[in-house]
Amino acid sequence: MSIKNLLVYHNIISMKVLKVRDVKLPERGTWRSAGLDFFIPIDLDWNKDCKGLFKIMGLTPECVVLPPGGSIVIPSGIKAKVPEGKALVAFNKSGIATKKSLQVGACVVDEDYQGEIHIHLVNVGSEPQAITKGEKIVQFILLNVSYQGVEEVHNFGELFEEVTVRGEGKFGSTNK
Repeated sequence: MSIKNLLVYHNIISMKVLKVRDVKLPERGTWRSAGLDFFIPIDLDWNKDCKGLFKIMGLTPECVVLPPGGSIVIPSGIKAKVPEGKALVAFNKSGIATKKSLQVGACVVDEDYQGEIHIHLVNVGSEPQAITKGEKIVQFILLNVSYQGVEEVHNFGELFEEVTVRGEGKFGSTNK
């Protein structure tokens, strides 16, 4: 069975992508990895291409250094046709989050967005962190989206038909 037939058989949706920079195509680490790994483009000009070099510490042609609390928005070099009824949502790569303390900021790519996908990273650690061209940096997952609207109600009874055991219990309320 061909890979295309295998994908159709398993009802796996393909997402079309266009490279707009010199960058490795997004890929899964393994066949069953939930996320598509995105890489930093090789042909980036950090000063010209990165929107809001917020609080950078150092800059070379190959890497940028974020101080603790620093953030940056990096173009991914990829445009994607997000399938109908889906959103492409960025998540931390576990190794990047644990070893470099880099966390994803802005996360959602909507179905109707047609521009280059950008990656927002924040250094939440206590040490400066280098981000290098070609590095695998974040993962994106295709998630189902509900396009339900919002309807205002005017009292608790219109919102909930019954009071649950938890009710209005806040953080930690289910452990009591």
